[in-house]
Amino acid sequence: MKNVGVLLSGCGVYDGTEIHEAVITLLALERNGASTVCMAPDIAQHHVVNHLTGQPTEESRNLLVESARIARGEITDIKHIRSADLDALVIPGGFGAAKNLSDFAIKGKEAEIHPEVRRLVIEMADSAKPIGAMCISPAVLAKILEDRRPQVTIGNDLGTAEAIEAMGGTHTVCEVKMIEVDKTNKLVTTPAYMIGSSISDVAEGIEKLVEKVLEMA
Repeated sequence: MKNVGVLLSGCGVYDGTEIHEAVITLLALERNGASTVCMAPDIAQHHVVNHLTGQPTEESRNLLVESARIARGEITDIKHIRSADLDALVIPGGFGAAKNLSDFAIKGKEAEIHPEVRRLVIEMADSAKPIGAMCISPAVLAKILEDRRPQVTIGNDLGTAEAIEAMGGTHTVCEVKMIEVDKTNKLVTTPAYMIGSSISDVAEGIEKLVEKVLEMA
């Protein structure tokens, strides 16, 4: 049985992990016979957004605690995870990837990555173990692996695609149901809710991503 890490970034699309993407990922992994290790950094969120109004609040929440909502409590601080523990890694999207795992949402191509996230991604890449990323998360991969010319997709958003190219990556326009595969770096990416409006369309792309990641593991 393959052991796959799922890197979460909170709970909720506007300030954390996109919940649909995370649940579809976990379901697809189980259906394909993989075991999962959910993880997140033990840090404060960048901010908290009221998902009813879309407006920031004065609350403060912890990333690991919020991510535990999706993982049903079965979650580990990323600092305790090494590439040797995993056969593959998958990173769902949501603004948490661009606000908590990194500050890409604020700094764009000049983004800084949480050090434990950077460490684990580089460990996985150095070990030639596959990484899947969806929605905005491929931009995080592009920054971490900028010296390796990663080939990714976030769909067709011109501004984000330009930032990925500026960070040293190669962006490919992709439909929501499709995946982009970088065979050299063992990366699999899909647009998910960057362009998708239907959960069934998003699920089709994520399911293909999971199947390809497991095939490459």
